[in-house]
Amino acid sequence: MNRLTKKLGIELPVIQGGMGNISNAELAAAISNAGGLGTIGVGTMNPDEVEKLIQRIQHLTKKPFALNLPINVNPNIREMLDLVWKYSIPIISLSAGNPAPYIPLLHSHDVTVMVVTGSVKHAVKAEKAGADVIVAEGYEAAGINSPFETTTLTLIPQVVDAVTIPVVAAGGIADGRGLLAVLSLGAEGVQMGTRFIATKEAPFSNKYKRKIIEAEDHSTFIIGRNHGKIRRVLKGNYAINLSNTETELSDDQFNEATSEKYHLIGALEGDENHGFMNSGQIAGLIHHEPTVAELLEEMMDDCRKRLKNIGNLLED
Repeated sequence: MNRLTKKLGIELPVIQGGMGNISNAELAAAISNAGGLGTIGVGTMNPDEVEKLIQRIQHLTKKPFALNLPINVNPNIREMLDLVWKYSIPIISLSAGNPAPYIPLLHSHDVTVMVVTGSVKHAVKAEKAGADVIVAEGYEAAGINSPFETTTLTLIPQVVDAVTIPVVAAGGIADGRGLLAVLSLGAEGVQMGTRFIATKEAPFSNKYKRKIIEAEDHSTFIIGRNHGKIRRVLKGNYAINLSNTETELSDDQFNEATSEKYHLIGALEGDENHGFMNSGQIAGLIHHEPTVAELLEEMMDDCRKRLKNIGNLLED
């Protein structure tokens, strides 16, 4: 165990990314039951939808789980906080906005607070505001991303040097090699989203899973730079057409075209002609669909073996 696992009350230093409106209790519960930290991302969902997810995950697991609140994305953050108190949710992840006004309130209810950031500056501010954990996300990650476009390899050691609280690495991690790499950079755990899509428990479209498994190193790309909304997605007809025409769209039109409506069409229906599929660059390393428990066991075993091998290589 390390500071992160002790603080979160989990066995393995692996956290699920929020995943927005495609969040579901089955996958999050499987991750928590396997020793990691499952997460329900509220995305743009309304409080009634989120409450049903919370009730479902609490039925499926007695282990800790987190709720991700994207501050500037969901208009019902105050109502979401009411659900946190009502259901005694132990861990909250704050992203997409200024976390400072919410951290003291969450701490007053004994909630552990993680803050997602893509820059050293914002990580330092989050620690000063009282954050318990920093999730530093490189722009290799899936979905909505930091406009700074800093890679995980360069971001993590700089954030680790700048703060004293545990740092979790996100973006570009899918196996034991990635886990070992970021641990060597000073992170105390990892957050993954794309890797969990291609697992048995993930109730997403088989077409979505297949595209992840068949992906190559260049199968994802960025849309939204023209509108200040960086998003990494899989290449597909809808996403490519949107990329080719985004300079012709107003900000409102682009926001509508990348709304959760079209995310759900891609991820749940597998329709890449009328919707998009989020994915991180790490998809090129994903080649099979294990159970969540198998995946985490493989990751930890691989990490330990590679650490031992590195030690042997460095011996005189």
